[in-house]
Parts: sequence; structure tokens; C-alpha cells
Amino acid sequence: MATLIRGKLSNKLSNAATAVSNKSQAKVSGMFARMGFQAATDDEALGFAACDDLDYDHRQGMQMDILTSDEIGGEGSGDGDALEGDSHYQRDGTGPPSSASKDGGPNNELSEVRPKITAWEAGWNVTNAIQGMFVLGLPYAILHGGYLGLFLIIFAAVVCCYTGKILIACLYEEDEDGQLVRVRDSYVDIANACCAPRFPSLGGHVVNVAQIIELVMTCILYVVVSGNLMYNSFPNSPLSQKSWAIIATAALLPCAFLKNLKAVSKFSLLCTLAHFVINVLVIAYCLSRARDWAWDKVKFYIDVKKFPISIGIIVFSYTSQIFLPSLEGNMQRPSEFHCMMKWTHIAACILKGLFALVAYLTWADETKEVITDNLPPTIRAVVNIFLVAKALLSYPLPFFAAVEVLEKTFFQDGGRAFFPDCYGGDGRLKSWGLTLRCSLVVFTLLMAIYVPHFALLMGLTGSLTGAGLCFLLPSIFHLKLLWRKLQWHHVFFDVSIFVIGGICSISGFIHSLEGLIEAFRYNVED
Repeated sequence: MATLIRGKLSNKLSNAATAVSNKSQAKVSGMFARMGFQAATDDEALGFAACDDLDYDHRQGMQMDILTSDEIGGEGSGDGDALEGDSHYQRDGTGPPSSASKDGGPNNELSEVRPKITAWEAGWNVTNAIQGMFVLGLPYAILHGGYLGLFLIIFAAVVCCYTGKILIACLYEEDEDGQLVRVRDSYVDIANACCAPRFPSLGGHVVNVAQIIELVMTCILYVVVSGNLMYNSFPNSPLSQKSWAIIATAALLPCAFLKNLKAVSKFSLLCTLAHFVINVLVIAYCLSRARDWAWDKVKFYIDVKKFPISIGIIVFSYTSQIFLPSLEGNMQRPSEFHCMMKWTHIAACILKGLFALVAYLTWADETKEVITDNLPPTIRAVVNIFLVAKALLSYPLPFFAAVEVLEKTFFQDGGRAFFPDCYGGDGRLKSWGLTLRCSLVVFTLLMAIYVPHFALLMGLTGSLTGAGLCFLLPSIFHLKLLWRKLQWHHVFFDVSIFVIGGICSISGFIHSLEGLIEAFRYNVED
């Protein structure tokens, strides 16, 4: 009897001590949540949530207070301080609904709630996409296009803004009450909907191929511009442009081992700010030579052979359509998307036009493919080193995106995959997955070595995938999906954009391809 009484007293004391410990931890964690301390990463947040969920039965068995959230109106059996417990380990400082019901409901599975972005943040993302380092090739487009090149910078901004809007319109359909409902989530979904029911996946394959080409060509351009900038920064060095490209690629080989972009993404804002400063420095230098500007060199005539390449350069500098559906879906107020697109493209049009014109007026016929190569040697070396750093830090983003598309298409597409999965059960990268990534890095190097022409590669990419993703496909999709609801002027715009975009795309592609073949032959013979 005495032993039984001592056992019960011991259990009660243990339960009481555990409850007190739990409440004190709840108070501390709630205090830290109010002070703004949160889980460091998404993985840690999910880990804490999983621990809470798995510990539920153990708490129930010990008759502990179940910590709940005020947002769902739950009532804990403890005092009010316990309401601010473990459920607050989240990025935004607010926890998920507690696991009060284990039999059903949305709380059975852990779901990560991604925070929505504002219109300003969405505009910043679009600005980063359409005002990157490839604007350095725009003065070269003015060299071969004159005032018509400036007109094209404005025209491309207007068209890309319009096609971005109609692409988003293709994501929505009206329900029975006449309300617009988002029924698609991506560019691929729109393409598949247009090709259904005969070829339900054809459109998605076309978009994926165009996306892979654009991403890989972007990687090649980063290697080309790195080799070009380093070679022109140190002209007295015994290293050639090809040698600098090899050195740059050697620094990029660790990209083959990337599993995520957490480490790289930390540098994205710094790189963008550095590039903005570089653009300001170039414009400031050009303004310092305003007295020598060659206004008489800006003509209305065009170079018939090289101007189509300039069209591709201009179009490529505006490409952002591929990620717009995802961006709009993550906005707090999707209704502000149109306004955001309008102002970002107006700003891009003004800044690009001024940058291209001022730079061309400064160097006129001596304007080079990458405008920073025209700077004096002292300034050029500093500016180019910053640009090379930005190019190398920007390379992993399109590289990782291209790898993901390839792996999903050929290695992870369920039973339809052509090859086995690149990852083992423990999440480690298998040998053929690593081979794929290394091969992609080496391929970008070989292209940069044998075709080291920034303008030609940029023109080819813009004419092929840029015009297709920004001009041709959005117009076709808009006409196909919303034909019965379109007004006559929308039909006119879509048809006009398709025709003009098709002509520009074909002419730019042919001339760029001819230039690349000629350059490739020259480098092979050399």
C-alpha cells in the first residue's frame, strides 16, 4: 500500500514538474516570438512543426496542456501564457493551427505557407530580369540601328508589357457566376491547354525546350562576357580570351554540386546593386564627355546585315514572361499586376534608351559589343572585375533552373522518365546526375570558346527563344483560349504582334546564325 502511494505521488510530482517546464518553455518561446526571433530556415521551421506534431500523443498521455493558437479560437487547459508556445516557430513568427484533431482536417499534413509579395517586391523582381547586365549590349544595337534602334527599345517595352498582361489573362476563366477564377498556374499549363485535347502535352514540351535553350544560352553568355571582360581589362597579359573563359569555367564547376540556391541567393541583391552602381559610373563618364557627343553619327538608316541581330539583342533584354505566372500567383494583390508591369516597363524603357543613346553618342562608330570595353584602362579594369564577379555569381541561377527542367523531364517524370532518378533514397546525387551537371558546364565552356561573340549569341537567343516566348506564343495562346471574349482591337494587336514578331524573329535568327557559323569556322581553323 505504501509502495502504491509513493508511486502515485512520484507520478504526480513528475507530471507537475513536466507541466511547469513545458509552460516555462512556452513562455520563453512566446517571448522570443514577440521579440521577432524566428526559425533560421524553412527546413528548421518544418522540423519544429514536425516535432510538435509527433510529440502530441506523448503530451496527451502525460495529461499536459495542449498549446493552441488564438487565431483558431482554441482554448488550452493551461493559463493564457501557454497559448504562445512551440507553435510559433515559423518564419513569420506565427505558427500553424495546432494538431487538435488527429483524425482529419487540414492539420494532418504539414504545409508550408509561403508569404505573399507586394507589388513593389514583384516590380523589383521584374526589374532585375529586364534590366540585368545584358543592357551592356544595347549601345551596340544603336550602332547598327540608329534612331530605329531607339524606337525598337520603346516598341519592345510596349509589346512585352502587353504580352505579359495577356499571358496572365490566359491563366483565368469565368465561373458560372461570371467571376474570374485562376485555373492554370504556369506558362506550361497555358501551352498544354491550347494544345488539348489532341496533343495535351505538346505545348508544354515546346515551352520547356524554349526555356532550356534560353537558360543554357544565358549561361554561355555569362562565360563569354567573363572571358571578354577579363581579356580587355588586362590586354598586356599573355592569357587569351579563351584562357580567361576556361579560368571562369573552372570557378563555376562547383555549380555541378548545387542542391539548392540558398547560398547563392544571398548575393543576388548585392550583385544587383553593384550592377546599378556600374551603370551609373558609365553614364557619369559619358556625361563628362557631353561636349564631344557625336549627334551627327546617329542616323535613320540601318545596317541591313547587322540590324536584325540588334533586334534580337533588344528583345532578349526584355525577356521575363517565363516566370510572370508564378510571380502573379504569389502577389498579395494580383489586381495590381497590370499597374506593376506598366511602370516597370516604362522605367526600363527610359533607362535603357538613355543608357544606349548616351553611350553611343560618347563613342559613336567605336562602340564595342560590351560597352565597358570602351572605358579608359584605369576605370575599365575596376568596372570589368565587378561585372565578372556579378556574371559568375549570376551563372548558378539559370544553370540550376536548366538542370531542374532537364532532371524533371528526363529523370524524374514518373514512369515516363527516360532515365533513372538522379538522386538516391538518401537524397545524394548519383553519378549520372553529376555527369549531367558537369557536362552542361563543359558545354557552356565549349560554346564560349568556339563562339566568343557576345552580340551574336545574344541576338540569336533573343531572336529564337526571346521572340517566341515574349511575342509569338502569348499572342497565339490569347487568341486560342479567349477568342470569343476578345474585342476587335485585341485581336488586331495579337495578330499584328504575331506577324511582326515572326518576321523579326526569322530575320534575326538567320543573320545571327550566319554570323555564328562564320565565327565558329574561323575559330576551328584558328
